[in-house]
Amino acid sequence: MLIAQLSDLHVTDPGTLCLGRIETNRGAAAAVAHVMSLRPCPDLVVITGDLVNDGTPAQYRHLRTLLAPLAALPLRVIPGNHDDRAALVAAFADTDAVRADGDLLHYVEDGFPVRVLGLDTVVPGQPDGALCARRLGWLAERLAEAPGRPTVLLMHHPPVATGIGHMDAMRLNQGAQELGALVARHPNIERILCGHIHRAITSRWHGTVVTVCPSTAHAVALDLTAAAPARWTTEPAAILLHQWSAGTGLVSHFSPTGDYPARSFL
Repeated sequence: MLIAQLSDLHVTDPGTLCLGRIETNRGAAAAVAHVMSLRPCPDLVVITGDLVNDGTPAQYRHLRTLLAPLAALPLRVIPGNHDDRAALVAAFADTDAVRADGDLLHYVEDGFPVRVLGLDTVVPGQPDGALCARRLGWLAERLAEAPGRPTVLLMHHPPVATGIGHMDAMRLNQGAQELGALVARHPNIERILCGHIHRAITSRWHGTVVTVCPSTAHAVALDLTAAAPARWTTEPAAILLHQWSAGTGLVSHFSPTGDYPARSFL
C-alpha cells in the first residue's frame, strides 16, 4: 500500500499570492502533478490540513479545480487551523474526501491493509490544536474496534515539541498527554502523520513515530534558537510517500515536487 501525504497547501483566490508574496497555488498544482506522475500510483492520497489560507468558499472552489487531476484516486482530507469546517464540507459534498461526525471532521478509512483514522484537531479562531474528551473518546472507540490492525493516525497539529518555538506554541496543546497515554496502549499504531509545521520532522513518541509533512509551498525557517522569530523561507517543496508492507511496516520517503529527473548511473 502506498499513501501520498500532502499538507499545508494554503490555496488562495485565483491570481493572488499568500501573504502577498508566496505562490501557494502554483505549489499545490505542482504537488498534484507530482502525485499523478508517480509510479506506482498511490493507493490513497491524504491532505493533513490547511487546504486553503482563509477558509472562504471561493478558495475551496479553486482548491477543487487544482485537485481535479486526483479525481481517479481515493482522496481523504482533514482540516487545519486555516480551514473552515462548514465551507470545507460544502466544497467536497459530492465526494468522499471529507466525512463529518456531527460538527467534527473525523473519519475512518477501512478499505486498505493499513487502517487510517483522520482526527479533527481544529479550534475555531485559534492557531493551536486540541483533542477534547469527546474527540479522544471517538478515537478510543475506533482503536478498540480493531486492536490488532496496523493503523495510521492523521492530524494537523503535531503532539510533539519540535524545537521551533513559535510553532511549538501552536501545536496540539490540549489533550496531548491524554493522546500519548492512549497511543501507548495501542502498539498497532504505526505512525501519526501531521502537518502544520511546514517542515519534514520525525520524532519517537509514546511507542510510535510522529512524522510531520512539509508544505507543498513555503517552509517555516529552521531556527532552533530560543525565542526564534517567525519566518518563512523557500526550500524545495515536497510531499511524503508512506509505503506499507507486512514484513517491513511503514517506510516514509521525502519526495520533492520540483523537476528532478532521474538519470542512469551508467
